Amino acid sequence: VQLQASGGGFVQAGGSLRLSCEASGSMFSRNVMGWYRQAPGQARELVAHVTSGGDTKYTDFVKDRFTISREKEDSGKVTVNLQMTSLKPEDTAVYYCNWKNLARVREYHYWGKGTQVTVSS
Repeated sequence: VQLQASGGGFVQAGGSLRLSCEASGSMFSRNVMGWYRQAPGQARELVAHVTSGGDTKYTDFVKDRFTISREKEDSGKVTVNLQMTSLKPEDTAVYYCNWKNLARVREYHYWGKGTQVTVSS
């Protein structure tokens, strides 16, 4: 699976940004697509994800501020969007798009290149 991420950048606290990621390649029908982030000196952590069934999951620190959505294009590619609002300086991190193919007994993870999000106070 190939992942092409876009978006990110620099914004003042309280502002908004949108991240997008397009997935293509050998995608299983059961899958999960989402965003993780990693701040300097910190472990990579889940931000939000959406399953092929449409179920979403958000971590507590972004609930009510971020919205994740996905759409399937006619070409078969899948795009996931992360709309980020009310951004805080602590949201500053490198954001990574993630795809998981779900097989019966294991998961296959794929990562996109990170995109920097910087929120100034």
